[in-house]
Amino acid sequence: MKLRTVTLGCKVNQYETEYLREGLLGIGYQDATEGVAADLCIVNTCTVTSEGDSKSRQVVRRLARENPASKIVVMGCYATRAPEEVAQLPNVTEVLTDKRELPDLLGRFGVTDVPTGISGFGRRHRAYVKVQDGCLLRCSFCIIPHVRPQLTSRPLTHILEEVRRLVDNGYREVVLTGIHLGHYGVDWNRNLPKAEWTRLSHLVKAIAELPGDFRVRLSSIEATEVTRELISVMQDYGEKVCPHLHISMQSGSDSVLRRMRRRWGSRRFVDRCELLKESLDRPAITTDVIVGFPGETEAEFTETCDVARQVGFSKIHIFPFSARRGTPAADLPDQLPKKVKQQRGHELARVEAGLREAYFARLLGKRLRVLVESPLNGQPGQFIGTSCRYAPVEVSEQRARSGEFVGVVADKISNGHLIANLRITS
Repeated sequence: MKLRTVTLGCKVNQYETEYLREGLLGIGYQDATEGVAADLCIVNTCTVTSEGDSKSRQVVRRLARENPASKIVVMGCYATRAPEEVAQLPNVTEVLTDKRELPDLLGRFGVTDVPTGISGFGRRHRAYVKVQDGCLLRCSFCIIPHVRPQLTSRPLTHILEEVRRLVDNGYREVVLTGIHLGHYGVDWNRNLPKAEWTRLSHLVKAIAELPGDFRVRLSSIEATEVTRELISVMQDYGEKVCPHLHISMQSGSDSVLRRMRRRWGSRRFVDRCELLKESLDRPAITTDVIVGFPGETEAEFTETCDVARQVGFSKIHIFPFSARRGTPAADLPDQLPKKVKQQRGHELARVEAGLREAYFARLLGKRLRVLVESPLNGQPGQFIGTSCRYAPVEVSEQRARSGEFVGVVADKISNGHLIANLRITS
């Protein structure tokens, strides 16, 4: 039996697809190679934007054309939001609307020994580890809490067993991910005294204490979740926990943040970033920003650029506002023209380029631990990798191998990469 999987959207979706794929390969399914028709196709969809819905439909129709005898199972956020619509697409035999039913789905396909996690992540050297699902926030621009509303945290024992397997199988970086990562454990904490609460910091500490040559990185969290406890774990386990946090900002304007229904203002965001910079050595801080939110004035956009400079982000993911049907922001007045959103996106990208260059300059001459990932343009002895501080590094080293850590010192910046010609062993 031949299997083909397609994933759209976030890291959580990628993890969930891999979970199903691994379970099915365990009972005899094989990945369909190029040009070979699949018997079963699994599509993991995204609904963050209307474009995500459209791409999801296009993928299903393409798979039906290329694999006319196949059964197609569709899951993910678009499937949850519009199951009847998805069910009408060609060859769709099942629509999974609740990701908590993934083990049951494997059981229906004949998997008797249902796994509690994964043991591989394709041919990459880093693996995503889903630790949590669900979001309780009600940001005015986001549809995800409507399709993933139930907070569920994975048992710590399952996560630790999974990380051990991944490390034993050669993965050198695990990225902790969730729909709202910072709410890991919140579903367990209700009705418990605060002294007995489980927090993200407890999870990170437990993973960092596992033996093995690997590192752990956190995916996106909110500013209020950058706690002193989490920072303390990052300090105490600096060889294992990457000095990098992706802290979602969305806007640096307090008035825009109120319209977004975010839970804090720009001052609190900046304060948490400053605490991180005071506590760790040159940490990388990356973020998301929405430009052109309804009613955003030039002055409000300027406030966002000013806060970005104040924090000194090393990378900004820039998203022009896209009205998502079913969210309050889609009905707000003063929707901005596409041209304005594009112009502000370009302007913020110029700000980001300068901040990125300035941050990389601060890493020159500093020892960096780099995960070597792939050869660079087929050049002998030239590799590209990612440092612990999430900076891409070109490594000139004949002895380097993909999938290993190397300690290097970068001496220049070129084309958005750090260039390291000196390898160090201590």
